[in-house]
Amino acid sequence: MDRLTGRTTRHGAKKPKVLKGKDIPSLAKYIKSDGCTNIVLMLGAGVSTSAGIPDFRSPKTGLYSNLARLNLPHPEAVFEISFFRRNPVPFYTLAHELYPGKFRPTIAHSFIRLLAEHSLLFQCFTQNIDTLERRAGVPDKKIIEAHGSFATQRCIDCGEPFDDEMMKQHINDKKIATCEECGGLVKPDIVFFGESLPVNFIRAIPLMREADLLIVMGTSLTVQPFASLAQRVDDSCPRVLINLDRVGDFGSRSDDVVLLGKCDDIVRDLCKELGWEDELIKLWHETEDTIEKEDVDGKSELGTLVGVDEEVESLTAAIEKSLALNEAAVDPANVNARSAQKDSASLSDSSTADPRDDGKLKIPLAPPPKDIKKTTPETSPKLKG
Repeated sequence: MDRLTGRTTRHGAKKPKVLKGKDIPSLAKYIKSDGCTNIVLMLGAGVSTSAGIPDFRSPKTGLYSNLARLNLPHPEAVFEISFFRRNPVPFYTLAHELYPGKFRPTIAHSFIRLLAEHSLLFQCFTQNIDTLERRAGVPDKKIIEAHGSFATQRCIDCGEPFDDEMMKQHINDKKIATCEECGGLVKPDIVFFGESLPVNFIRAIPLMREADLLIVMGTSLTVQPFASLAQRVDDSCPRVLINLDRVGDFGSRSDDVVLLGKCDDIVRDLCKELGWEDELIKLWHETEDTIEKEDVDGKSELGTLVGVDEEVESLTAAIEKSLALNEAAVDPANVNARSAQKDSASLSDSSTADPRDDGKLKIPLAPPPKDIKKTTPETSPKLKG
């Protein structure tokens, strides 16, 4: 599809009922109309690709391939809560590479903030754990992190929150954080295999019905239950897909708009049509100060970051299988009963989500750091360096 003309294949041939057409000018006209006040966004890793965030699962070149050389039983173990309890070193190695402050928000992230400043952003659902939405200035109350993020952290035993600055210092110093209350291991509030989905995500699912425009950006829509959100908006709600490829059931509704290309490029085209381009660029320039200079040296312990334009890899079948979730476990009707319990997100084990979105991040293959060895917290609470 041409992202400017909106010409589609036969899948998008249905005549729109709400929009004037299936192109950027028609979309911009609708956004500026009185009928568009509650815009909901769904974000995947494609939104962060141009920030240079490294890939987790690309065959031979992903971060998994590097971490697998740290004596892991299998690459995905770095995100398994049971393995983390035994050996937190691999995860802290990864956290040192990906901790917020090393990457700058993208044009697409600044677009989300721009929607908020125009009082149009109703909710932003994201699969990403990079916190770039926050760093772009999107209000916290508008962000729903389906798989958690690095924004907060707590003890995995007693649940005691851990200070943000202390966590940052531990990760920068390659030290494993432990709870000041009980001595348990501390980890960021990222959803691991074996953990339940964030209860605030479950509670927010019904909000999809209040959307009068849905914009889905940079996701393969393969990870449930996140992917199903796109089907929960009202039939009269226009849906827009901004992605490299057509995904999900986009094109099945009369007001589906499919804009294929890079998120940043399409967002700029849309803002030009809206008359917002200068505002967009101004907001993006403000994000330059979000990068912590001392953390950016162009090098990575696990390898040097590759070019941001490199095409992202698709998920492997094995990992997709491991992410299969029980839809019934996230039925909003069941949420209130769960939330009354101490573990308010006590979904079945089958309702654990992959905390890493749909895997669209990149880093090249490189030997692991020689000074990091497989340990247990009892034998070595510090990553040597």
